[in-house]
Amino acid sequence: MASSIRKVLAPTCFWALTCLGVLQSQAATKPAPLPIDFTAQESEIDYKNSFTTFKKVQITQGNMSISADQGQVKGTGVNFQDSHWIFRGAVKIVVQDGVLNSDEAQAFFANNQLARAMASGKPATFQQKNAKADRTVNGHSDNIDYDAAHGMVHLTTDAWLSDGQNEIRDQSLRYDMIGQRLLAPESEQQGQRVHIIITPPPPKATGVPAPAAPAPAVPAQAPPNQ
Repeated sequence: MASSIRKVLAPTCFWALTCLGVLQSQAATKPAPLPIDFTAQESEIDYKNSFTTFKKVQITQGNMSISADQGQVKGTGVNFQDSHWIFRGAVKIVVQDGVLNSDEAQAFFANNQLARAMASGKPATFQQKNAKADRTVNGHSDNIDYDAAHGMVHLTTDAWLSDGQNEIRDQSLRYDMIGQRLLAPESEQQGQRVHIIITPPPPKATGVPAPAAPAPAVPAQAPPNQ
């Protein structure tokens, strides 16, 4: 009996160990977060309340960057492992070919990477350039929530978005930066209807040459004096 049990379990154990080895290999090859470059003009540490304030702060990691007149983080030092930052004054957040500008923003870091950014202003603005399509998407609202994991931008309260030709207004707009799709769920509109303004493109040239303008009339000359 023991021999038969070993024969049944052997293939299963071998398969499990093989899968475990594959998972360990994948985990080992997972790229580490890029280095974070942090600079500030000056800093102030509040040991009593355990938070640190920086002025003229700049955070850069790969193609992501955050700059602001002031940045605050809980704790008595710089931490991006699992931290919540508050930025104020001329906040600029650059992410995945997109830019967020606002008066104030909160940023959440997890495992030394930006996980989420929440910008607010009157208004907060968003822009993404698409070089292949030669198009720029612009948007603004009172609040912009950026989900880094899904590349999703959520604009709420007086939301507006335009692709340079057409524009849409609503209480809530979701823009997929990766798929470049716009979503306006009915459940988020507070009973209001989506408002879209469509600007027709200019008429295309037909290739038929325009008729030549008539020659100016020659003024009549008076007969010579006899």
